[in-house]
Amino acid sequence: MLRLFGALVLLGLALACLTSWLLESYDTSWHPGRSVQRRRQEEEQQRASAGQESSKGANNNNHIINSNENDNGPPFPGGELNNIFWFIQVSDIHISRFHDPKRIPDFEKFCTDTVEVIRPALHEVEWQAYHNVLKRSRVMERTRWIDIRGNHDAFNIISLDSVNNYYRKYSANQKVGSFHYVHRTPFGNYSFICADATLTPGPKRPYNFFGILDQTQMDLLAGFRSESLASNQSVCSAVAYLCGHLHTLGGLMPVLHSRHPQGTLELELGDWMENRRYRVLAFDHDLLSFSDLTFQRWPAVLITNPKEAQYLHPAREPLGRIRRSTHIRVLAFSEAAVTAVQVSVDGEPLGPCRSAGGPLYVLPWEPARYASGLHTISVKVEDSAGRWAVKEQHFTLEQDVSPGFGLLQSFILLTDHYVLGRAVFLAAVLLNVGALLLFRYLGLPSARASVGLVAPVKLSLHLLSKTDFFFYSLLLFNLCTAFGPWFVGELIDGHSGACFAFGLVIDGHFLEGSLTYVVGVIQIAFYNTPLTCYLCWSLHQRCPHFFFFFFFSFFFFFFFFFLFFLFSFIFIFFFFFFFCRGNTFRSHLLPPRQPGGYHGGAAAAAAVATAAASLAVNLGMLLLLCWQAYSCRFLLETYGAVAFLLSPVRTWALAMGVLLVYRAWTGPAPRLPHRDPHHHHHRDHRDHRDHKRVAQGQLKEVTTSPWVRPSHRLASTTPTPPPSTHSDSFHGVRGQT
Repeated sequence: MLRLFGALVLLGLALACLTSWLLESYDTSWHPGRSVQRRRQEEEQQRASAGQESSKGANNNNHIINSNENDNGPPFPGGELNNIFWFIQVSDIHISRFHDPKRIPDFEKFCTDTVEVIRPALHEVEWQAYHNVLKRSRVMERTRWIDIRGNHDAFNIISLDSVNNYYRKYSANQKVGSFHYVHRTPFGNYSFICADATLTPGPKRPYNFFGILDQTQMDLLAGFRSESLASNQSVCSAVAYLCGHLHTLGGLMPVLHSRHPQGTLELELGDWMENRRYRVLAFDHDLLSFSDLTFQRWPAVLITNPKEAQYLHPAREPLGRIRRSTHIRVLAFSEAAVTAVQVSVDGEPLGPCRSAGGPLYVLPWEPARYASGLHTISVKVEDSAGRWAVKEQHFTLEQDVSPGFGLLQSFILLTDHYVLGRAVFLAAVLLNVGALLLFRYLGLPSARASVGLVAPVKLSLHLLSKTDFFFYSLLLFNLCTAFGPWFVGELIDGHSGACFAFGLVIDGHFLEGSLTYVVGVIQIAFYNTPLTCYLCWSLHQRCPHFFFFFFFSFFFFFFFFFLFFLFSFIFIFFFFFFFCRGNTFRSHLLPPRQPGGYHGGAAAAAAVATAAASLAVNLGMLLLLCWQAYSCRFLLETYGAVAFLLSPVRTWALAMGVLLVYRAWTGPAPRLPHRDPHHHHHRDHRDHRDHKRVAQGQLKEVTTSPWVRPSHRLASTTPTPPPSTHSDSFHGVRGQT
């Protein structure tokens, strides 16, 4: 008990250290000392290497980059329609003739009506088959349209010159790879760096979900970033990174925003496919504001001054202009005429706004009244159709105050999931292979060490690892999952290749693994490890401490969930599966015989509990086999019959799993190797001494460990002569009596 308590204390300290590190790593509140100085040093080095030619453009932008020096200079946000432009972002359109046919007419209505109402200066959108919509809506005649490839546009494409590369043929830009667009206005230039990280060649799903930027592409983006230093603001490399692709994670994360350590905002936009989301952004006096909206919900409101506190960027934006501004500025859009725009701050009404031209509405204010602390501004917009909308956000005029983002949001957006997936996959493989090898060559513990909480776990792993058929089958299967090909087939139509955990090989091209590690973790967590646990359970005796082990499994689950959810899943299987014993399927559903037998209702209760637990375990394993069969079906539909037949980790693994389960049910009872004769001598001597004490009435019953044959246990106080010879072997499951 003392050792257990000490282990819990050490585990608590480890979790505390881990929590502290996570909170520090994903602390997204503004830290000027950590972010501004680092960013300025990088930019000064870039300017120094850019040469005399680019120094003039860099000096013209000093009032933005060195915000502490010149951010109080004019122009200030006032009551006129000047120094402002706005644009729209749409992502994950997924136009399809097979799913949700309303996507096409809705998108066409968006391009005709919504774009006409908002009238953006330019537009950014993921490419899909929308060429006809662009032509019919004539949207490119009214605004600048920028479209960028997404992962779906790289499906099943061997090269950028392929006839299946419809982006190059039908897109508005028809550019290959990343590119740099500069939007020029009378009050400055604004850079839009469009990064294309899609794979080339592009395999079929799901292995092109993550993109890769090689060194050549990174050098190209670094060049674009150097060029953007001459602009007032830059989207993607400086003030904000606009992205999509995650689809609100199935509705679990409707808002996915965070801040990188250098200060750059990462603003994930919800999808058009299911949620009909789009975003309106505006640069007002070089201050970036945005609002995520839903299609056909009017009015649409965007407060540009004062800017929302959570998205301030002191290293890139002239925040002093907010403190010197004279008017609150609001963009209000609606299909019907806007009739009223009401503003209140901290619950105090400030009055109605007046129109400054176009969609801009302004209201005089006194920033000095809100010089300290965090405040709330609320804007209510009404239109002539009787519709209304309220926009509420926090703002601050202090330089170093900025609320942080949620830990889960920051974890999703800021974590290098490629490194995380590879680390988890490596740990899962080492756990499975290491356990098999360790118990294969680990000596059997003594009888005194064979009682306790972990004794059934050790016994089951000894039984599994020391049985050649199960050991070599599982070992080769796990090694193939880690190093061998998962399948061989047409990864791209007409082009064969092989899929490994560490990457894809297609026609001589090698694509470094990314999502493959995630798929490998899922494979190990939902098939390899459960299969091992189930075989251990099938070969093991029934554990007498049912409820205690059940509690202990959830105890481990509770503490290890925060540290490693995969390993806690393994603990659940190990402890929950050791409830029944037997070497046939029928014996799994029968209650084990007890030394003294059951009496009355206890026998019925034990039988029901045993049958229920056994049925649950076997049904769980059946579901996992069905899941593996479904993955084989997916492989057949996506990559063809060759990949289905030449798949060691899918098709062959399913057949091997069925064979191993059948062998565990119908094969002979496993036997562990002989113990050391010297150890047997001491054990028999101890048993003889205990039998004498039973005969003298000093002991009521002799109970040996689960390592010995069940027939060695005494069921009553009747004296029994000690064994005269050594046992040839002993059984780890129900043996002959």
